[in-house]
Amino acid sequence: MRAVHRRLGSDDASVESRRSGNHVLVDDDDVLDDDVLAVFRHAFDCARSGDASWLQSFFEAGGSVDLTNDKGDTLLILAAYHVQPGAVSMLLTLGAAVDRVNDNGQTALAAAVFRRSTPIVRMLLKAGADPAAGARSAHAIAQYFELDDMAAMLTEPQSG
Repeated sequence: MRAVHRRLGSDDASVESRRSGNHVLVDDDDVLDDDVLAVFRHAFDCARSGDASWLQSFFEAGGSVDLTNDKGDTLLILAAYHVQPGAVSMLLTLGAAVDRVNDNGQTALAAAVFRRSTPIVRMLLKAGADPAAGARSAHAIAQYFELDDMAAMLTEPQSG
């Protein structure tokens, strides 16, 4: 077994199946061709642009809801950062890991707090996201940037 980690321009994709850290273990004879890598690259673009319909097709075809790039960003982190509530909602419904931390110590919740996206922050909290997760946690982001409204939201009781 080896970790798959191949350059994709500004993003690397980790094939999701047998996960080890932020990368996935595949058999040594498994090969990722350029077409597969292009699909992964497009999945990241769709998370950024909010193309939930394409992402749904990707998942129905066996794509991973927790696909991760070279920076440790998941589809959920990218959708939250780019303020795509429809994509975030779909990813949460499909079981995306809410507290995955990227290489900068940030979670999807921290990204949503930074972008001051009240709807996405509420969705992530309702899904069980931990405001203290990560080295650059949602709490730390709210405090550092003096986002008092976001800080207050992070301390509100959540109902499942």
